[in-house]
Amino acid sequence: MAESKQIQYLNKDFDGFKQKLLEFAQVYYPDTYNDFSDTSAGLMLIEMAAYVGDVLSYYGDNQVQENFLEFAKQRDNLLSLAYTHGYFPQVTTAATTGVDIFQLVPSTTAYGSVRPDYNYAMILANGAQIQSSNDSSVFFYIEDQVNFTTSGSFDPTAVSVYSVDGSNNPNFYLLKKTAQASAGTLKSAEFTFTTPEKFATIQIQDTNIIEIVSITDSDGNRWYEVPYLAQETIFDPVTNTAANDPTLAQYNETTPYLLKTKKVPRRWVKRFKSDNTLEIQFGPGVSSNPDEIITPNSDNIGLGLPYGTDKLTTAWDPANFTYTKTYGVAPSNTTLTVQYLVGGGAESNVSVQSLTILSSGSVSFFGSGLDSTLQETVSGSLAFSNAEAATGGGDGDTNEDIRRKSIAQYPTQLRTVTKDDYAIRALSLPSKYGKMSKVYVTQENQEAIKNSEELYDTNTLSLYVLSQNNVNDLIVADPALKENLRIFLAEYRMLTDAIRIKDAFIINIGINFDVILLPNFNTQTVLNACINALKDYFDIDKWQINQPILINNVRNVIDNVDGVQTVKKLEFINKVGESDGYSKLAYDIKGATINEILYPSLDPSVFEIKYPDTDIQGRVVTN
Repeated sequence: MAESKQIQYLNKDFDGFKQKLLEFAQVYYPDTYNDFSDTSAGLMLIEMAAYVGDVLSYYGDNQVQENFLEFAKQRDNLLSLAYTHGYFPQVTTAATTGVDIFQLVPSTTAYGSVRPDYNYAMILANGAQIQSSNDSSVFFYIEDQVNFTTSGSFDPTAVSVYSVDGSNNPNFYLLKKTAQASAGTLKSAEFTFTTPEKFATIQIQDTNIIEIVSITDSDGNRWYEVPYLAQETIFDPVTNTAANDPTLAQYNETTPYLLKTKKVPRRWVKRFKSDNTLEIQFGPGVSSNPDEIITPNSDNIGLGLPYGTDKLTTAWDPANFTYTKTYGVAPSNTTLTVQYLVGGGAESNVSVQSLTILSSGSVSFFGSGLDSTLQETVSGSLAFSNAEAATGGGDGDTNEDIRRKSIAQYPTQLRTVTKDDYAIRALSLPSKYGKMSKVYVTQENQEAIKNSEELYDTNTLSLYVLSQNNVNDLIVADPALKENLRIFLAEYRMLTDAIRIKDAFIINIGINFDVILLPNFNTQTVLNACINALKDYFDIDKWQINQPILINNVRNVIDNVDGVQTVKKLEFINKVGESDGYSKLAYDIKGATINEILYPSLDPSVFEIKYPDTDIQGRVVTN
């Protein structure tokens, strides 16, 4: 029987392989070959074998390493792993800013008073492009329509007198609106499809793509982006008008859009490649037959569909969607037009008052049969300006950015599991569906006070919410906002979770304080500094539902103001009364204060100083 030779399997590099091969030859072949000098042919063969082993070892390690997000280095693999984890990398970042838009309108007399003639108000169609006056290569894109005829809490139209006639009556008014704009130049590309192809892909060759604006086919159908092809519904914003919802239309000032879900068979996903070009993929649906014929619809079983195929006795594999439109329709016999934005980067961080040129955009008048001279004057008055510098523009994700963000993205998996998940998801509701300001989540069996007439389920989550108006005062969320939030959360909640959306309570408070100053400090200067410090401390953006007030911390805020020697008195008072703009509910401040801590009510509530200029009062005393 041949002698069993001891082999070392742990060598990983050239030196290790060479050393073990030398030892192997010396131990097992001492009489066959013993010349191991640097110039010998035997050593050459041993070193070549060690070289091959080193290369194979490297590739083996590399193949394993590239399968793990924590260790992958090649950008192709990092991108694939990122998409698997639910993170969509960016190759460039666009700056954003608010753009003020101005126009003149003539005056008209109606109901015995002079007022703006809104027949001359203009409507700037969505997709307008504003060019920078400082850098002709930088453009900004206004996604939404700008309509000077409408005004609401989240889209106000400011009106001021621009000029007057000899009788001191206004003859022109100045209208102003503000729209959000993001950096980017709008481009388009066309792709023609003939016979349908499963999971067809197209590639956009630009390397600084910010986003895809739209994809439409030659028949006028729109194709929608989804996070993955199996996602067949999207969020669809619908203008909150009486025609769309007679019940919720009354809340359109605070909730301008209603959130609806829409089933979209024409859908696509996007993926960036390692060279920063963008690949777009469509679904596999190539069958001309209705899906109910291929995969039975449970709603239609037993109804005797005309032209249907009887497959009720067939065993179906629920994972086999290949021949249905479950993953979306494949484009065929059509031409797709892809509109996309390119640009961004650090150069898009333009300075103040530099976005002044309308590069492209359709402008129309609200009225008809207008005076041509006035119409020309009004058209020439359209102007643009940015009151603040654009910020946020920069490079796209580096390899390390992709790795870290993907790891952070994975735990969420687009699901809401914990109470914090629900709170964060609720706060991420887009503002056009209503402004979600405060959120607090608890289980119903943890509530201290229960309504005896209401049935409580310990598996139900109570989601307490508050909104804000256009001046950032806390308000109760209107029914339209709650309905939008319900639909929004339904796409992410766990199947067994039940959620009740409720109103949190607002406790309006005021503060009175007395301080003793250090010598040689100006009384009014120190008082103003104390009030400003308290304003900052009680900024409503920093306070959450059920957060108590630590009175000693408030006292320290005043103590830390330069010039304050001692806080002599610090008093919290309840502000109540709807006629004065406060909450209608009174609160026992004294009874809720225990050991220098002012607690909120047992029902979820938040403290708010609504009018800090008048609700914070201070005095300087001498003793």
